[in-house]
Amino acid sequence: MKIYNTLTRKKEGFVPIKPGNVGIYVCGPTVYNFIHMGNARPYVVFDTLRRYLEFTGFTVTFVQNFTDIDDKIINKANEENINYTDIAERYIEEFFTDIDGLNIRRANFYPRVTEEIDEILDLVGFLLGEGFAYEVKGTVYFDARKATDYGKLSKKNIDDLEAGARVDVNPDKRSTSDFVLWKAAKPHEPAWESPWGWGRPGWHIECSVMARKYVGQTVDIHGGGEDLMFPHHENEIAQSEAEGGIFANYWMHNGMLLVDNQKMAKSDGNFFLVRDIARKYGYPLIRFYLLSVHYRSPLNFSEELLNAANAGLERIRECRRNLLDAGWGNDGETAHRQAFLDALADDLNTANAISAVFDLAKDANVALRENTANPAFLADLDFMCDLLGVVLENDGNINDADVSEIEVLVTQRDEAKKAKNWALADELRDKLTSMGVEIKDTRDGTKWHLTRG
Repeated sequence: MKIYNTLTRKKEGFVPIKPGNVGIYVCGPTVYNFIHMGNARPYVVFDTLRRYLEFTGFTVTFVQNFTDIDDKIINKANEENINYTDIAERYIEEFFTDIDGLNIRRANFYPRVTEEIDEILDLVGFLLGEGFAYEVKGTVYFDARKATDYGKLSKKNIDDLEAGARVDVNPDKRSTSDFVLWKAAKPHEPAWESPWGWGRPGWHIECSVMARKYVGQTVDIHGGGEDLMFPHHENEIAQSEAEGGIFANYWMHNGMLLVDNQKMAKSDGNFFLVRDIARKYGYPLIRFYLLSVHYRSPLNFSEELLNAANAGLERIRECRRNLLDAGWGNDGETAHRQAFLDALADDLNTANAISAVFDLAKDANVALRENTANPAFLADLDFMCDLLGVVLENDGNINDADVSEIEVLVTQRDEAKKAKNWALADELRDKLTSMGVEIKDTRDGTKWHLTRG
């Protein structure tokens, strides 16, 4: 496999530190709200990377953190007049609801900041002791000029950064590039005891500690959105490599999800929650949509583009249903499988991989029309979509009561059609559509399937 390494700005053949094993660390959410579509993109991308690596025979250790103490969490707790831990627990639970819906495999470890305080204090103390950090009024700052090659990931020059910075509003910092390792406590805020007084961790320090604790001294692949490249990932490198060794061998960053060519962000108010989109379209479409463009490219979000992706996914689903209806088996391989795998091996090019799926569906439809049976079409269609994590059929996600209700409505519509009560037939079709059910009139009777998960 070749991976575009943000650190070197080129594609490199992937070679793990330990043969047969891969350690991946992906920055997780700050748990104060539901995840939005921009949050979901890296989670889907790196889950797909994990699936591909496991398919090729690697044992993957996948780690994703929870930032469960932060100004946003504290502010949300104050607004609701509850403990900050209640906010964190609520949105961790909601996070799992969404990632399960997106068919994202659970990480091996989900460390939380509040459970790693001792290790964070140890690293801060080490950086102070070695002269990489300094303390002012209970807050500990990392001295960016003490780091070797600060800016090597983002390709930013520290002199340019400081020359271009506005007047620093924090007079306690020696320079504008310095960043907080340990934050002195404010009144009535959650805090932990430290050698420098009561306080809590800075944002960047948590990932350095968790990555090395749960993955290893050097991480094979560190991932996240490109908005984290600077300053978050840059600062992770600085403080981690001050401790010794290389922090990560490969850095992968996905492009931003855009709305009107602007980054989707809660702070800008231009975000769409995964939960809301899933209610209308289903989780499988969201995953398919997020993989439809190469992960390093920006991806525009709009209702029109979602509908186009939905039409594409439905073509694939319909092809599979037709293959099943024709009684074709599920065995063998087609030439499309290799094109699909070649695309994923080339820097996880899911856009080209999905193109291979469409090519297979096109050839399968031709074979269906010509009645030239080939069980490999169904086998490869299932294989490709499973590797992408895209669920094709969702009928198994509903209970018996729902199935019974749907079948009663389908029967009532059939009877209305026989009675030429077209208005009632249309009304029943509309009701089924609102339930996420698509019906198809065939020579063998009415068939139905779910259009969303």
